[in-house]
Amino acid sequence: MDLLDSVRNAWAFTGLVPVRILHVNAFGNLLVEDASGRVWRLCPEELACQIVESESVDELIASEDWKMEPLVARAAAELGVPGAGRCFCLKVPGALGGKYEIENVGTISLEELIAFTGDVAARVKDLPDGTRVDIKIVD
Repeated sequence: MDLLDSVRNAWAFTGLVPVRILHVNAFGNLLVEDASGRVWRLCPEELACQIVESESVDELIASEDWKMEPLVARAAAELGVPGAGRCFCLKVPGALGGKYEIENVGTISLEELIAFTGDVAARVKDLPDGTRVDIKIVD
């Protein structure tokens, strides 16, 4: 499975019908073009996937919110640069209370990150803010 298939399978519940990956940042955030030409931002650490206003795309790519330079520099120094097809990630997503701190940063396959966070996002999408969530790892 490729990255576009991972987006299609894991994030379909949002209404995104992806046709092309436009940009990827160091933490696996994606800008994705859909079938109607709209651009969506998929933000794994916030379990979010939303349409970006077309005039805001260039501003977003140039922003600190997208580049995450201080955390990327610290992560690269601590963990090394992720290899091909990999990215940094928050071990506990920010949307579930994870902190944007080096102790909560790891590396992961980009496809695995997109699949995992899409699955979690779909499961928690209808929960009220502040709801306690327990994640159980089952072999």
